[in-house]
Amino acid sequence: MLARIASLRVELEAASTETQAVSLVLFDEIPRTPSEKVKLFRSLFRGRPDVFPTRFVSRKTGKAGYAPACGNKFKPGLCGLMTGGKCGDCSNQAFVPVDDRMILDHLRGKHVMGVYPLLEDERCWFLAVDFDGTGWEEDVAAFVEACRSAGVRVAIERSRSGNGAHAWFFFAAPILAMTAREMGCYLITETMSHRHEMRMSSYDRLFPSQDTMPRGGFGNLIALPLQREPREHGNTVFVDEYFEPFSMGVSCIRSANRATNRRRHR
Repeated sequence: MLARIASLRVELEAASTETQAVSLVLFDEIPRTPSEKVKLFRSLFRGRPDVFPTRFVSRKTGKAGYAPACGNKFKPGLCGLMTGGKCGDCSNQAFVPVDDRMILDHLRGKHVMGVYPLLEDERCWFLAVDFDGTGWEEDVAAFVEACRSAGVRVAIERSRSGNGAHAWFFFAAPILAMTAREMGCYLITETMSHRHEMRMSSYDRLFPSQDTMPRGGFGNLIALPLQREPREHGNTVFVDEYFEPFSMGVSCIRSANRATNRRRHR
């Protein structure tokens, strides 16, 4: 029994450490210069630093997809994608790491970046909840209210298509993906329990989408917000409780954190 008590104390201490990390990052100053905005952006949307995906559109099918940014991407004889292979298994990997220039190019519209949230040690810096399709505004509003009731801050981004949203939670330190996903599942369950009439049909998935790193892969990716082209149409931007975009670009995240603590009135 003494050994069991000691074991439980160790588990409790570890759980307390995890809980302390599950807090939203807040900022007191609004970034003004491009370098300050990039610094804030990178401090929030942190995933794998050694590799990131970029969006492409197939010339044959016209369909969009994402593939890791690589110096050998789509080069005949070097890129495994040309023959149906996987980037994680490719022997000619030349992945491009995340840096300030890549982020700035994303914000300015030169390319569309994504992020792999699941780190190699199976931790993550953020959790994102994806809502997509019919009824997403009602579902997101109910989800935000459940987060407010639970004392959890959340920032809402309208998705690239404009027909959905991502709910972002930013952690002060990386935590186990399993812990983050359990929090997301709990908040979804709380939303449904408070609104029995809601089916939450627009809820799609969580990012990270896995508790552990899949063999030979990077885990599911999520597109990064605030890319110039959709941003000019009011998409990939953070919105208030009325789903109206904030006007300060990347700095709106601070305001979004505050807005989601207020009850939504429409």
